[in-house]
Amino acid sequence: MAENVRSRENGESAESDDTQVKLKKNISLGSGVGIIVGVIVGSGIFVSPKGVLQKSGSVFGSLVIWAACGVISLIGSLCYAELGTCILKSGADYAYINEAFGALPAFLYLWVAVLIIVPVGNAITALTFANYILQPFFPSCEIPDEAVRLIAASCIALLTFINCYNVKLAARVTDVFTVTKVFALLVIIITGFVMMGQGHVQNFKSPFEGAASSPGSYAVAFYSGLFSYAGWNYLNFVTEELVEPYKNLPRAIWISMPLVTTVYVLANVAYFTVLTPQELLESNAVAVTFADKTLGVMSWVMPIFVACSTFGGLNGGIFASARLFFVGARSGHLPDALALINIKYYTPIPSLLFGCVISMVYLCTNDVYKLINYTTFVESSFIGLSIMGLLYLRWKRPDLHRPIKINLFFPILFLCICVFLVMFPLFDTPLECLIGASIVASGVPVFLIGVRWKNKPSGLQKIIKKATVRSQKLLYCTQEEPDKLQ
Repeated sequence: MAENVRSRENGESAESDDTQVKLKKNISLGSGVGIIVGVIVGSGIFVSPKGVLQKSGSVFGSLVIWAACGVISLIGSLCYAELGTCILKSGADYAYINEAFGALPAFLYLWVAVLIIVPVGNAITALTFANYILQPFFPSCEIPDEAVRLIAASCIALLTFINCYNVKLAARVTDVFTVTKVFALLVIIITGFVMMGQGHVQNFKSPFEGAASSPGSYAVAFYSGLFSYAGWNYLNFVTEELVEPYKNLPRAIWISMPLVTTVYVLANVAYFTVLTPQELLESNAVAVTFADKTLGVMSWVMPIFVACSTFGGLNGGIFASARLFFVGARSGHLPDALALINIKYYTPIPSLLFGCVISMVYLCTNDVYKLINYTTFVESSFIGLSIMGLLYLRWKRPDLHRPIKINLFFPILFLCICVFLVMFPLFDTPLECLIGASIVASGVPVFLIGVRWKNKPSGLQKIIKKATVRSQKLLYCTQEEPDKLQ
Protein backbone atom coordinates (compact mmCIF):
# COMPACT_ATOMS: atom_id res chain seq x y z
CA MET A 1 0.00 0.00 0.00
CA ALA A 2 2.77 2.46 0.95
CA GLU A 3 4.67 1.65 -2.24
CA ASN A 4 1.59 2.28 -4.40
CA VAL A 5 1.02 5.66 -2.80
CA ARG A 6 4.62 6.68 -3.29
CA SER A 7 4.81 5.55 -6.92
CA ARG A 8 1.56 7.30 -7.75
CA GLU A 9 2.79 10.59 -6.34
CA ASN A 10 6.24 10.27 -7.89
CA GLY A 11 4.56 10.09 -11.28
CA GLU A 12 2.92 13.47 -10.76
CA SER A 13 5.87 15.80 -10.68
CA ALA A 14 3.77 18.94 -10.93
CA GLU A 15 1.74 18.01 -7.90
CA SER A 16 1.69 20.62 -5.13
CA ASP A 17 3.30 20.14 -1.76
CA ASP A 18 -0.17 19.90 -0.18
CA THR A 19 -0.59 16.38 -1.58
CA GLN A 20 2.61 15.05 -0.02
CA VAL A 21 2.17 12.66 2.87
CA LYS A 22 3.97 14.67 5.53
CA LEU A 23 3.23 16.88 8.52
CA LYS A 24 1.73 20.18 7.32
CA LYS A 25 2.54 23.71 8.48
CA ASN A 26 -0.87 24.46 10.01
CA ILE A 27 0.16 26.20 13.24
CA SER A 28 0.05 30.01 13.08
CA LEU A 29 1.58 32.51 15.54
CA GLY A 30 -1.75 32.81 17.37
CA SER A 31 -2.10 29.04 17.65
CA GLY A 32 1.53 28.79 18.77
CA VAL A 33 0.86 31.23 21.61
CA GLY A 34 -2.31 29.25 22.37
CA ILE A 35 -0.36 25.98 22.55
CA ILE A 36 2.24 27.39 24.96
CA VAL A 37 -0.28 29.15 27.21
CA GLY A 38 -2.78 26.31 26.85
CA VAL A 39 -0.28 23.65 27.93
CA ILE A 40 1.31 25.71 30.73
CA VAL A 41 -1.92 26.91 32.31
CA GLY A 42 -3.35 23.56 33.28
CA SER A 43 -4.19 22.34 36.76
CA GLY A 44 -0.92 23.58 38.31
CA ILE A 45 -1.82 27.17 39.16
CA PHE A 46 -5.06 25.98 40.76
CA VAL A 47 -3.42 23.41 43.06
CA SER A 48 0.39 24.00 43.22
CA PRO A 49 0.46 27.16 45.40
CA LYS A 50 0.17 24.83 48.40
CA GLY A 51 3.40 23.00 47.47
CA VAL A 52 5.33 26.22 46.89
CA LEU A 53 4.22 27.73 50.22
CA GLN A 54 4.79 24.48 52.11
CA LYS A 55 8.48 24.35 51.14
CA SER A 56 9.31 28.08 50.98
CA GLY A 57 7.53 28.72 54.28
CA SER A 58 6.58 32.38 53.78
CA VAL A 59 4.28 34.55 51.68
CA PHE A 60 7.17 36.61 50.31
CA GLY A 61 9.26 33.54 49.51
CA SER A 62 6.31 31.96 47.73
CA LEU A 63 5.70 35.01 45.53
CA VAL A 64 9.41 35.32 44.73
CA ILE A 65 9.54 31.66 43.67
CA TRP A 66 6.51 32.08 41.40
CA ALA A 67 8.13 35.09 39.71
CA ALA A 68 11.54 33.38 39.55
CA CYS A 69 10.00 30.27 37.97
CA GLY A 70 8.56 32.48 35.25
CA VAL A 71 11.95 34.09 34.60
CA ILE A 72 13.63 30.67 34.56
CA SER A 73 11.06 29.37 32.10
CA LEU A 74 11.53 32.45 29.89
CA ILE A 75 15.32 31.98 29.85
CA GLY A 76 14.85 28.31 29.03
CA SER A 77 12.40 29.21 26.27
CA LEU A 78 14.90 31.62 24.70
CA CYS A 79 17.58 28.92 24.77
CA TYR A 80 15.14 26.53 23.13
CA ALA A 81 14.31 29.19 20.53
CA GLU A 82 17.93 29.02 19.36
CA LEU A 83 17.89 25.22 19.41
CA GLY A 84 14.50 25.05 17.69
CA THR A 85 15.53 27.28 14.81
CA CYS A 86 19.02 25.86 14.18
CA ILE A 87 17.77 22.25 14.55
CA LEU A 88 14.48 22.54 12.69
CA LYS A 89 13.10 19.18 13.78
CA SER A 90 10.11 18.27 15.89
CA GLY A 91 10.75 16.42 19.15
CA ALA A 92 12.37 19.21 21.19
CA ASP A 93 14.81 17.74 23.76
CA TYR A 94 15.01 14.41 21.93
CA ALA A 95 16.05 16.08 18.67
CA TYR A 96 18.56 18.43 20.34
CA ILE A 97 20.23 15.78 22.51
CA ASN A 98 20.42 13.46 19.51
CA GLU A 99 22.04 16.16 17.38
CA ALA A 100 24.58 17.14 20.02
CA PHE A 101 25.43 13.93 21.88
CA GLY A 102 24.20 11.05 19.77
CA ALA A 103 21.74 8.20 19.94
CA LEU A 104 22.09 6.75 23.45
CA PRO A 105 21.41 9.93 25.52
CA ALA A 106 18.56 10.83 23.14
CA PHE A 107 17.07 7.35 23.49
CA LEU A 108 17.26 7.51 27.30
CA TYR A 109 15.29 10.76 27.25
CA LEU A 110 12.76 9.17 24.89
CA TRP A 111 12.59 6.07 27.11
CA VAL A 112 11.73 8.06 30.24
CA ALA A 113 9.29 10.28 28.32
CA VAL A 114 7.46 7.32 26.75
CA LEU A 115 7.47 5.18 29.88
CA ILE A 116 6.45 7.70 32.50
CA ILE A 117 6.70 11.47 31.91
CA VAL A 118 4.21 11.86 29.06
CA PRO A 119 1.55 9.25 29.92
CA VAL A 120 1.59 9.98 33.66
CA GLY A 121 1.27 13.70 32.99
CA ASN A 122 -1.66 13.10 30.64
CA ALA A 123 -3.30 10.71 33.11
CA ILE A 124 -3.02 13.14 36.03
CA THR A 125 -4.41 15.99 33.93
CA ALA A 126 -7.32 13.81 32.80
CA LEU A 127 -8.06 12.71 36.38
CA THR A 128 -7.97 16.33 37.53
CA PHE A 129 -10.42 17.25 34.76
CA ALA A 130 -12.75 14.43 35.77
CA ASN A 131 -12.68 15.34 39.48
CA TYR A 132 -13.51 18.98 38.85
CA ILE A 133 -16.15 18.39 36.16
CA LEU A 134 -17.96 15.94 38.47
CA GLN A 135 -17.65 18.00 41.65
CA PRO A 136 -20.86 20.05 41.12
CA PHE A 137 -22.82 16.78 40.85
CA PHE A 138 -21.46 15.47 44.17
CA PRO A 139 -21.42 18.59 46.39
CA SER A 140 -21.76 16.79 49.73
CA CYS A 141 -20.26 13.35 49.14
CA GLU A 142 -17.17 11.69 47.71
CA ILE A 143 -17.06 11.27 43.94
CA PRO A 144 -17.13 7.58 42.91
CA ASP A 145 -13.68 6.47 41.80
CA GLU A 146 -15.11 4.55 38.83
CA ALA A 147 -16.89 7.66 37.54
CA VAL A 148 -13.69 9.70 37.76
CA ARG A 149 -11.69 7.16 35.77
CA LEU A 150 -14.43 6.70 33.19
CA ILE A 151 -14.68 10.44 32.56
CA ALA A 152 -10.87 10.71 32.45
CA ALA A 153 -10.62 7.89 29.90
CA SER A 154 -13.42 9.43 27.81
CA CYS A 155 -11.61 12.78 27.85
CA ILE A 156 -8.35 11.22 26.64
CA ALA A 157 -10.19 9.29 23.91
CA LEU A 158 -12.13 12.34 22.70
CA LEU A 159 -9.06 14.57 22.46
CA THR A 160 -7.09 11.80 20.75
CA PHE A 161 -9.85 11.55 18.13
CA ILE A 162 -9.79 15.32 17.56
CA ASN A 163 -6.01 15.27 17.13
CA CYS A 164 -6.28 12.34 14.71
CA TYR A 165 -8.94 14.06 12.65
CA ASN A 166 -7.53 17.55 12.09
CA VAL A 167 -4.48 19.52 13.28
CA LYS A 168 -6.25 22.87 12.86
CA LEU A 169 -9.24 21.65 14.86
CA ALA A 170 -6.93 20.46 17.65
CA ALA A 171 -5.19 23.86 17.69
CA ARG A 172 -8.59 25.58 17.74
CA VAL A 173 -9.64 23.53 20.77
CA THR A 174 -6.49 24.71 22.54
CA ASP A 175 -7.21 28.33 21.55
CA VAL A 176 -10.80 28.21 22.88
CA PHE A 177 -9.91 26.64 26.21
CA THR A 178 -6.91 28.93 26.63
CA VAL A 179 -9.30 31.88 26.62
CA THR A 180 -11.48 30.08 29.18
CA LYS A 181 -8.66 29.35 31.60
CA VAL A 182 -7.21 32.86 31.34
CA PHE A 183 -10.70 34.21 32.06
CA ALA A 184 -10.88 32.01 35.18
CA LEU A 185 -7.57 33.42 36.41
CA LEU A 186 -8.75 36.96 35.68
CA VAL A 187 -11.82 36.30 37.86
CA ILE A 188 -9.47 35.24 40.68
CA ILE A 189 -7.16 38.24 40.17
CA ILE A 190 -9.92 40.84 39.97
CA THR A 191 -11.74 39.38 42.99
CA GLY A 192 -8.52 39.34 44.98
CA PHE A 193 -7.68 42.95 44.20
CA VAL A 194 -11.21 44.06 45.06
CA MET A 195 -10.76 42.38 48.44
CA MET A 196 -7.36 44.06 48.79
CA GLY A 197 -8.98 47.42 48.07
CA GLN A 198 -11.40 46.69 50.92
CA GLY A 199 -8.48 46.38 53.32
CA HIS A 200 -7.77 42.64 53.33
CA VAL A 201 -3.97 42.96 53.49
CA GLN A 202 -3.24 41.28 56.82
CA ASN A 203 -1.37 38.36 55.19
CA PHE A 204 1.20 40.78 53.72
CA LYS A 205 2.09 42.46 57.03
CA SER A 206 4.58 39.70 57.99
CA PRO A 207 5.62 38.35 54.58
CA PHE A 208 8.85 36.71 55.86
CA GLU A 209 7.25 34.81 58.73
CA GLY A 210 8.06 31.08 58.62
CA ALA A 211 10.63 31.37 55.81
CA ALA A 212 12.61 28.18 55.14
CA SER A 213 16.38 28.16 55.62
CA SER A 214 17.37 24.98 53.74
CA PRO A 215 18.49 25.29 50.08
CA GLY A 216 17.01 21.84 49.48
CA SER A 217 13.57 23.06 50.60
CA TYR A 218 13.72 25.95 48.15
CA ALA A 219 14.79 23.59 45.37
CA VAL A 220 11.76 21.38 46.04
CA ALA A 221 9.58 24.52 46.19
CA PHE A 222 10.89 25.43 42.75
CA TYR A 223 9.82 21.97 41.56
CA SER A 224 6.23 22.74 42.57
CA GLY A 225 6.37 26.12 40.86
CA LEU A 226 8.04 24.83 37.72
CA PHE A 227 5.44 22.06 37.53
CA SER A 228 2.88 24.82 36.95
CA TYR A 229 5.09 26.28 34.19
CA ALA A 230 5.67 22.88 32.58
CA GLY A 231 5.04 23.05 28.85
CA TRP A 232 7.09 26.17 28.06
CA ASN A 233 9.09 24.08 25.55
CA TYR A 234 6.10 22.26 23.98
CA LEU A 235 6.01 24.41 20.84
CA ASN A 236 9.46 23.00 20.04
CA PHE A 237 7.86 19.55 19.78
CA VAL A 238 5.91 20.72 16.69
CA THR A 239 8.46 23.00 14.99
CA GLU A 240 7.97 21.27 11.62
CA GLU A 241 4.27 22.23 11.67
CA LEU A 242 4.80 25.89 12.65
CA VAL A 243 4.28 28.53 9.96
CA GLU A 244 7.51 30.59 9.52
CA PRO A 245 9.20 29.03 12.57
CA TYR A 246 12.20 31.37 12.45
CA LYS A 247 9.88 34.30 13.14
CA ASN A 248 6.95 32.78 14.97
CA LEU A 249 8.78 30.57 17.49
CA PRO A 250 10.55 33.45 19.31
CA ARG A 251 7.50 35.70 18.92
CA ALA A 252 5.25 33.10 20.52
CA ILE A 253 7.73 32.77 23.41
CA TRP A 254 7.99 36.52 24.01
CA ILE A 255 4.21 36.89 24.01
CA SER A 256 3.26 33.85 26.07
CA MET A 257 5.90 33.62 28.83
CA PRO A 258 5.60 37.18 30.25
CA LEU A 259 1.81 36.84 30.02
CA VAL A 260 1.77 33.57 31.98
CA THR A 261 4.27 34.85 34.60
CA THR A 262 2.28 38.04 35.22
CA VAL A 263 -1.00 36.15 35.54
CA TYR A 264 0.54 33.54 37.88
CA VAL A 265 2.09 36.09 40.26
CA LEU A 266 -1.09 38.20 40.39
CA ALA A 267 -3.20 35.07 40.97
CA ASN A 268 -1.02 34.15 43.96
CA VAL A 269 -1.29 37.69 45.33
CA ALA A 270 -5.07 37.25 45.08
CA TYR A 271 -4.90 33.89 46.87
CA PHE A 272 -2.95 35.41 49.78
CA THR A 273 -5.34 38.36 49.94
CA VAL A 274 -8.31 36.08 50.61
CA LEU A 275 -6.72 33.01 52.28
CA THR A 276 -4.37 32.87 55.23
CA PRO A 277 -1.22 30.77 54.73
CA GLN A 278 -2.71 28.11 57.01
CA GLU A 279 -5.96 27.99 55.01
CA LEU A 280 -3.98 27.66 51.80
CA LEU A 281 -1.90 24.80 53.23
CA GLU A 282 -5.03 22.96 54.36
CA SER A 283 -6.66 23.19 50.92
CA ASN A 284 -6.19 20.54 48.23
CA ALA A 285 -7.86 22.78 45.61
CA VAL A 286 -6.86 26.38 46.29
CA ALA A 287 -9.02 27.88 43.55
CA VAL A 288 -12.15 26.13 44.85
CA THR A 289 -11.46 27.23 48.45
CA PHE A 290 -10.90 30.76 47.15
CA ALA A 291 -14.23 30.67 45.27
CA ASP A 292 -16.10 29.32 48.30
CA LYS A 293 -14.96 32.34 50.34
CA THR A 294 -15.54 35.03 47.70
CA LEU A 295 -18.06 34.06 45.02
CA GLY A 296 -20.92 32.91 47.24
CA VAL A 297 -23.70 31.16 45.31
CA MET A 298 -21.59 31.39 42.14
CA SER A 299 -18.71 29.41 43.62
CA TRP A 300 -19.79 26.40 41.53
CA VAL A 301 -18.32 28.08 38.41
CA MET A 302 -14.73 27.63 39.61
CA PRO A 303 -14.67 23.81 39.27
CA ILE A 304 -16.04 24.26 35.74
CA PHE A 305 -13.29 26.76 34.92
CA VAL A 306 -10.60 24.46 36.33
CA ALA A 307 -12.03 21.55 34.32
CA CYS A 308 -11.85 23.66 31.14
CA SER A 309 -8.28 24.59 32.02
CA THR A 310 -7.20 20.98 32.40
CA PHE A 311 -9.10 19.94 29.26
CA GLY A 312 -7.16 22.46 27.17
CA GLY A 313 -3.87 21.51 28.84
CA LEU A 314 -4.47 17.83 28.14
CA ASN A 315 -5.20 18.59 24.49
CA GLY A 316 -1.87 20.39 24.14
CA GLY A 317 -0.07 17.55 25.90
CA ILE A 318 -1.57 14.90 23.60
CA PHE A 319 -0.80 17.01 20.53
CA ALA A 320 2.87 17.56 21.40
CA SER A 321 3.67 14.13 22.86
CA ALA A 322 2.45 12.34 19.72
CA ARG A 323 5.03 14.33 17.74
CA LEU A 324 7.73 13.15 20.14
CA PHE A 325 6.76 9.51 19.55
CA PHE A 326 6.61 10.14 15.80
CA VAL A 327 10.07 11.71 15.64
CA GLY A 328 11.54 8.95 17.84
CA ALA A 329 10.13 6.26 15.55
CA ARG A 330 11.29 8.13 12.45
CA SER A 331 14.82 8.07 13.89
CA GLY A 332 14.63 4.31 14.51
CA HIS A 333 14.34 4.53 18.30
CA LEU A 334 10.71 3.34 18.44
CA PRO A 335 8.78 0.83 16.32
CA ASP A 336 8.40 1.86 12.66
CA ALA A 337 4.61 1.74 12.97
CA LEU A 338 4.72 4.92 15.09
CA ALA A 339 6.41 6.84 12.24
CA LEU A 340 3.38 6.59 9.94
CA ILE A 341 1.13 9.44 8.79
CA ASN A 342 -2.51 9.12 7.78
CA ILE A 343 -2.90 9.70 4.02
CA LYS A 344 -6.20 11.56 4.35
CA TYR A 345 -5.71 13.74 7.43
CA TYR A 346 -1.88 14.09 7.45
CA THR A 347 -1.73 13.36 11.19
CA PRO A 348 0.46 10.79 13.03
CA ILE A 349 -2.49 8.60 14.01
CA PRO A 350 -0.43 5.56 15.22
CA SER A 351 1.57 7.76 17.61
CA LEU A 352 -1.60 9.43 18.87
CA LEU A 353 -3.28 6.08 19.52
CA PHE A 354 -0.15 4.73 21.22
CA GLY A 355 -0.09 7.73 23.55
CA CYS A 356 -3.81 7.31 24.22
CA VAL A 357 -3.47 3.67 25.22
CA ILE A 358 -0.42 4.08 27.44
CA SER A 359 -1.99 7.11 29.17
CA MET A 360 -5.13 5.12 29.92
CA VAL A 361 -3.02 2.37 31.50
CA TYR A 362 -1.99 4.83 34.22
CA LEU A 363 -5.64 5.54 35.02
CA CYS A 364 -5.67 2.09 36.66
CA THR A 365 -3.16 2.95 39.38
CA ASN A 366 -3.34 5.18 42.44
CA ASP A 367 0.41 5.85 42.55
CA VAL A 368 0.83 8.14 39.54
CA TYR A 369 1.55 11.18 41.71
CA LYS A 370 4.50 9.40 43.31
CA LEU A 371 5.81 8.54 39.86
CA ILE A 372 5.82 12.24 38.99
CA ASN A 373 8.03 12.89 42.03
CA TYR A 374 10.36 10.09 40.95
CA THR A 375 10.92 11.64 37.53
CA THR A 376 10.88 15.37 38.32
CA PHE A 377 14.61 15.61 38.77
CA VAL A 378 15.12 13.43 35.67
CA GLU A 379 13.24 15.99 33.56
CA SER A 380 15.45 18.75 34.91
CA SER A 381 18.52 16.63 34.12
CA PHE A 382 17.55 16.16 30.48
CA ILE A 383 16.58 19.81 30.05
CA GLY A 384 20.03 20.66 31.39
CA LEU A 385 21.52 18.19 28.92
CA SER A 386 19.73 19.98 26.07
CA ILE A 387 21.23 23.29 27.19
CA MET A 388 24.66 21.61 27.37
CA GLY A 389 23.96 20.56 23.78
CA LEU A 390 23.47 24.21 22.83
CA LEU A 391 26.84 25.14 24.35
CA TYR A 392 28.52 22.09 22.82
CA LEU A 393 27.20 22.93 19.33
CA ARG A 394 28.39 26.54 19.73
CA TRP A 395 31.90 25.13 20.24
CA LYS A 396 31.84 22.11 17.93
CA ARG A 397 29.78 23.54 15.06
CA PRO A 398 30.26 27.33 15.10
CA ASP A 399 29.22 27.62 11.44
CA LEU A 400 25.79 26.04 12.02
CA HIS A 401 23.06 28.34 10.70
CA ARG A 402 21.49 30.06 13.72
CA PRO A 403 18.61 32.39 12.81
CA ILE A 404 18.35 33.15 16.54
CA LYS A 405 21.57 33.41 18.54
CA ILE A 406 21.24 34.37 22.19
CA ASN A 407 23.98 35.66 24.49
CA LEU A 408 25.96 32.81 26.08
CA PHE A 409 25.18 34.24 29.50
CA PHE A 410 21.61 32.87 29.32
CA PRO A 411 22.34 29.19 28.58
CA ILE A 412 25.17 29.17 31.16
CA LEU A 413 22.85 30.71 33.78
CA PHE A 414 20.08 28.27 32.93
CA LEU A 415 22.47 25.32 33.14
CA CYS A 416 23.57 26.45 36.63
CA ILE A 417 19.91 26.61 37.66
CA CYS A 418 19.35 23.07 36.36
CA VAL A 419 22.36 21.84 38.37
CA PHE A 420 20.89 23.46 41.49
CA LEU A 421 17.49 21.86 40.86
CA VAL A 422 19.07 18.44 40.31
CA MET A 423 21.67 18.37 43.09
CA PHE A 424 19.98 19.85 46.17
CA PRO A 425 16.88 17.59 46.18
CA LEU A 426 19.28 14.63 46.40
CA PHE A 427 19.69 15.55 50.08
CA ASP A 428 15.97 16.07 50.77
CA THR A 429 14.40 13.29 48.67
CA PRO A 430 17.17 10.75 47.91
CA LEU A 431 14.83 7.79 47.40
CA GLU A 432 12.81 9.50 44.65
CA CYS A 433 16.00 10.60 42.90
CA LEU A 434 17.43 7.06 43.08
CA ILE A 435 14.27 5.56 41.58
CA GLY A 436 14.29 8.17 38.82
CA ALA A 437 17.93 7.37 38.01
CA SER A 438 17.09 3.66 37.96
CA ILE A 439 14.33 4.26 35.42
CA VAL A 440 16.81 6.06 33.18
CA ALA A 441 19.40 3.28 33.57
CA SER A 442 16.85 0.62 32.62
CA GLY A 443 16.76 2.14 29.15
CA VAL A 444 20.38 1.15 28.40
CA PRO A 445 19.73 -2.59 27.80
CA VAL A 446 16.58 -1.71 25.85
CA PHE A 447 18.69 0.53 23.60
CA LEU A 448 21.34 -2.14 23.07
CA ILE A 449 18.76 -4.80 22.15
CA GLY A 450 16.19 -2.72 20.33
CA VAL A 451 18.34 -0.15 18.52
CA ARG A 452 21.99 -1.22 18.37
CA TRP A 453 21.30 -4.91 17.66
CA LYS A 454 20.91 -4.75 13.89
CA ASN A 455 21.18 -8.47 13.04
CA LYS A 456 17.99 -9.58 14.72
CA PRO A 457 16.63 -13.06 13.89
CA SER A 458 14.74 -13.14 10.60
CA GLY A 459 11.59 -14.39 12.37
CA LEU A 460 11.56 -11.35 14.66
CA GLN A 461 12.16 -9.01 11.72
CA LYS A 462 9.20 -10.54 9.87
CA ILE A 463 6.94 -10.01 12.89
CA ILE A 464 7.98 -6.35 13.12
CA LYS A 465 7.47 -5.82 9.39
CA LYS A 466 4.08 -7.53 9.45
CA ALA A 467 2.95 -5.34 12.36
CA THR A 468 4.00 -2.22 10.44
CA VAL A 469 2.16 -3.30 7.27
CA ARG A 470 -0.98 -4.12 9.25
CA SER A 471 -0.84 -0.69 10.88
CA GLN A 472 -0.59 0.89 7.44
CA LYS A 473 -3.63 -0.97 6.19
CA LEU A 474 -5.75 -0.60 9.31
CA LEU A 475 -5.09 3.12 9.86
CA TYR A 476 -4.69 4.11 6.17
CA CYS A 477 -1.16 5.37 6.81
CA THR A 478 2.17 5.51 5.05
CA GLN A 479 5.68 6.69 5.78
CA GLU A 480 6.45 10.40 5.58
CA GLU A 481 7.59 11.44 2.11
CA PRO A 482 10.76 13.44 1.51
CA ASP A 483 10.40 17.00 0.29
CA LYS A 484 10.07 16.98 -3.49
CA LEU A 485 12.02 20.19 -3.82
CA GLN A 486 15.12 18.63 -2.28
